[in-house]
Amino acid sequence: MRLIQCLYQHQPRAALVEDNDRVRMLDTDTYHLASRAISNGRPLAALVESALTDTRLDYQTLIDEKRLLPPLTHPDPAHCLVTGTGLTHLGSADTRASMHAKAQADDSELTDSMRMFKLGVEGGKPEPGKVGAQPEWFYKGDGDCIVAPEADIPVPSFAQDAGEEPELAGLYLIGEDGTPWRVGYALGNEFSDHVTERYNYLWLAHSKLRACSFGPELLIGELPEHLEGTSRIVRGNAILWEKPFLTGEANMAHSLANLEYHHFKYANFRRPGDVHVHFFGTATLSFADGIQTQGGDRFEIVLDTFGRPLRNPLNTDDAPDTVTLHSL
Repeated sequence: MRLIQCLYQHQPRAALVEDNDRVRMLDTDTYHLASRAISNGRPLAALVESALTDTRLDYQTLIDEKRLLPPLTHPDPAHCLVTGTGLTHLGSADTRASMHAKAQADDSELTDSMRMFKLGVEGGKPEPGKVGAQPEWFYKGDGDCIVAPEADIPVPSFAQDAGEEPELAGLYLIGEDGTPWRVGYALGNEFSDHVTERYNYLWLAHSKLRACSFGPELLIGELPEHLEGTSRIVRGNAILWEKPFLTGEANMAHSLANLEYHHFKYANFRRPGDVHVHFFGTATLSFADGIQTQGGDRFEIVLDTFGRPLRNPLNTDDAPDTVTLHSL
């Protein structure tokens, strides 16, 4: 089952994706639907069925009119936290063996990044009931950093780079008793400043404070262990760069449960009513192939399991980001 959110009669509303061309409206948005499911103790899929209306809309029209929204939003963006984990993926099948070989090297010869990766390879998939290795973790911002599908991804004037990161994102809602509930999964573009990150790994935190996008569809239910998608950059009418990417637990050093545990173990991430968007990492970047993006480029991330592709143009605004500090 897959859902979208869109503007309908000037309000956010969820809709069930019936096929690639048509969606059927629900009587509420995803946030309130998920809240209803938690309160009633019923599976989200069952609540979707009971919330269906008779109104059907043309999917492509929603895209053309830029009425799509992220598939889960909070009414107050300050109560949506966007985070992620890195160094979680083994990479494509032909590079996995070499990555494992490097992870067997003496610790004194390893970079901090490779040490972190090695921790995941050795302990990122613990047995049920046990705690696995901590992953790399980062913060991107609150709900205001999220860009809707088809909308422009902005780049601050101080940025050194503007690069895509095709990833899966877990979408969560915290129940009234502080219990995290996974609403579902979405296709995401985590988007980062890789030049800043490459200069010094201690600047990773700075490089992640950028916009991001996910959707357009929310997948409800179990996630396949092996997923293959395509990430591309379109410049004008031509494909500038294109590459397949692998994700899902079969292609990761960490289990999703381990990544989720190490995020939600912090009590301040279990505040009732909050939404969390958590990116699970990637192994495929155009930056690694020497691509330099520019304003007007369009990111396209495609994975058939998630329905329609996630597409976002890049908007490089040259206006300076000025900050004036005042004393009280």
